[in-house]
Amino acid sequence: MASLRVSPNPISQPLNLRRRFSPSLHGRVQLINGRRAVTACLSVDVEVPDTASKLGLAKSREVIETEAKVVVQTYARTPVVLASGKGCKLYDAEGREYLDLTSGIAVNALGHGDEDWLKAVVEQASTLTHVSNVYYSIPQVELAKRLVASSFADRVFFTNSGTEANEAAIKFARKFQRHTNPDAKEPATSFISFTNSFHGRTMGALALTSKEHYRSPFEPVMPGVTFVEYGNIQATKELIQPGKTAAVFVEPIQGEGGIYSASKEFLQFLRKACDDAGALLVFDEVQCGLGRTGYLWAHEAYGVFPDIMTLAKPLAGGLPIGAALVTERVASTIAFGDHGSTFAGAPLVCSAALAVLNKISNPNFLNSVSKKGLYFKNILKQKMGGNPHVREVRGFGLIIGIELDVSASPLVDACRNSGLLVLTAGKGNVVRLVPPLIITEQELDVAAEILYRALPVLDATNSN
Repeated sequence: MASLRVSPNPISQPLNLRRRFSPSLHGRVQLINGRRAVTACLSVDVEVPDTASKLGLAKSREVIETEAKVVVQTYARTPVVLASGKGCKLYDAEGREYLDLTSGIAVNALGHGDEDWLKAVVEQASTLTHVSNVYYSIPQVELAKRLVASSFADRVFFTNSGTEANEAAIKFARKFQRHTNPDAKEPATSFISFTNSFHGRTMGALALTSKEHYRSPFEPVMPGVTFVEYGNIQATKELIQPGKTAAVFVEPIQGEGGIYSASKEFLQFLRKACDDAGALLVFDEVQCGLGRTGYLWAHEAYGVFPDIMTLAKPLAGGLPIGAALVTERVASTIAFGDHGSTFAGAPLVCSAALAVLNKISNPNFLNSVSKKGLYFKNILKQKMGGNPHVREVRGFGLIIGIELDVSASPLVDACRNSGLLVLTAGKGNVVRLVPPLIITEQELDVAAEILYRALPVLDATNSN
């Protein structure tokens, strides 16, 4: 029998949470398009939009069948056709309601249809959408100013995604080594990455991603990457070498890898080891950054600061953006023409990002994320702690993982059938919970109840 272990947070957080009674979970029976549908929802009346008729959408089956004929089949999609959303709720093409604890893979931090975000997008779209980086644009400069003012960084390079931000960091690290060691016969070009890491799908970022099945179909990928056990100080110490190691890439909290948090001791060691070796320390906060932990940046919880930080997912609230934040020491080695992008930092996405950053950076907002994260972990422990398949509840803020001793897929499917959307992570045995940061305690109660009621599916699956 597996025993439950609830991981402590990397830092101390207040526990003065109000205890609340969970709202009753009920199945609401509706006739939608002549079909009987049961949706799990809060104890409030919610008007379900008639998205199928208003938007002229095909039935879900038709959409799925058409997708299989016209889209490259790289995604093993969940069989749900989502048509609209509001707040923490999503609705499919038939109007069925789902409580969203995926946030579009930790992207929709303000939920769906945030009014301030929408206003910023509409106003900017009607003013100026794209000009390329041949010219200056005001929203890009304003966003860079805000990011610099709220972080360790001195300068920002904008991209279109997280993997592109990591590609930029790779190039900047290589250029930094070449520029600062002009007399070296062979400047440092190698990189250190860690087990369970995920840094992206493009060839450089892919080379830094630990899962072999992501890399093997496309080899040879970028050479010179060594993987070492996440958190293992002694093993890492032997690999970071002057004149060889250009940079160390690490996620303060691993998302795709299974919601593993680094220790303060480990990140402090990496900082000192990189300084001693002349290597750069790169924090990938594509998933864990921008408020998800209850801190604006995840590394703030540890008091350790990088040379480069990569961002993406939540920054523009669903529009494509990425960023590499760098110190002046790094930026000073980059020259005109060293890197570039046609679409990155466009006025439209930067205006959206400013709206997101304005909300999330508010101390009261961040404090609410910390409190809700602690509340959610506590109720998950209470409800799921006695189940023999639950090994551990870990994470902090609103990035939480429930590790199982069996595949998480049956539980994810059962939750979806009950109106709750969650993700997997790790080796497929971790339930990943990354809800919109605006989620309420009442909605977290509903989510915990659905997860609890779905647990028996693990026994049924394991016995087959």
